[in-house]
Amino acid sequence: MDLGLKDRVYVVTGATRGLGNAAARELVADGAKVVLTGRDGERVAAAAAELGANAVGVAVDNADPDAAGRLIAAARDAFGGFDGVLVSVGGPPPGFVADNTDEQWQAAFESVFLGAVRLARAAAAELEEGGVIGFVLSGSVHEPIPGLTISNGLRPGLAGFAKSLADELGPRGIRVVGLLPARIDTDRVRELDALSADPEATRTANESRIPLRRYGAPQEFGRAAAFLLSPAASYLTGVMLPVDGGMRHGF
Repeated sequence: MDLGLKDRVYVVTGATRGLGNAAARELVADGAKVVLTGRDGERVAAAAAELGANAVGVAVDNADPDAAGRLIAAARDAFGGFDGVLVSVGGPPPGFVADNTDEQWQAAFESVFLGAVRLARAAAAELEEGGVIGFVLSGSVHEPIPGLTISNGLRPGLAGFAKSLADELGPRGIRVVGLLPARIDTDRVRELDALSADPEATRTANESRIPLRRYGAPQEFGRAAAFLLSPAASYLTGVMLPVDGGMRHGF
C-alpha cells in the first residue's frame, strides 16, 4: 500500500531514540523528508546522518519558546515545505505523588505539555489543507500507570487539547491525531522495568497482561505513526490510537 508519503515534509521531535526515532525511520523509509530533533547536538547529528539525505537534525529543547518557529523554518529551508509534525517528548521522571518535586512537575509541564502546545499552535498557523499534527501520548490517557504520576497528570490533558484542536482545524482540512503506546520495547521502557527488584519477572508479568503476549517492537509503533501522518489516513482526525498489543479493553 502506497501511503502517499513521498516528498512530504515532517518535523519529528524527540527523534534521537525511542518512539520518535522509530517514527522518523518509517517516514523516511516510505519516502518522506524529516527534520528530527533532540536536545543533544551530537546525538541529533548522528541520528540524522543514519537516516540519510532525507533527514536533517536540529538540536532544540521542546521547552524553548523559540523551538517551534525554528523547526518549521528548518523544514522549509532544508526541504522546501512543511506538511506536518509529530510531537514526541521523552517521558517525565518516574515517581509517586510523594516523590516528585515541584521542580520536576514544572520542568515536565514546560517540555511535555506547553512545548507540545506551542509547536502545535505554530504548526496550525503554517499548515495548509492536508496537513497533520500528531502527538505521541501514552496509555495513561485512559488509565494511570503506577509510578508515573507526572505523566499520568499531563498526558490526559494534552489528549484533551488535541481533541479540541481537531475540532478547530477540521474545517481547514488539517488533521490532528494521537498515538497511545504502552509496552513498546524502547530504552525508556527497559529503564522503567529496571527500577523493579526483578526486571525479568516484571517484564514477564507485563507480557502476561498483553493479549499478544509480548512487548511491541519500535518499528511496529513507527509504522502506525507513519500511517496516521500519511495521506492514506486522510479521513482520520481526532483519533487516539492505542498501540499496545490489545492492553486497552475498552472502546
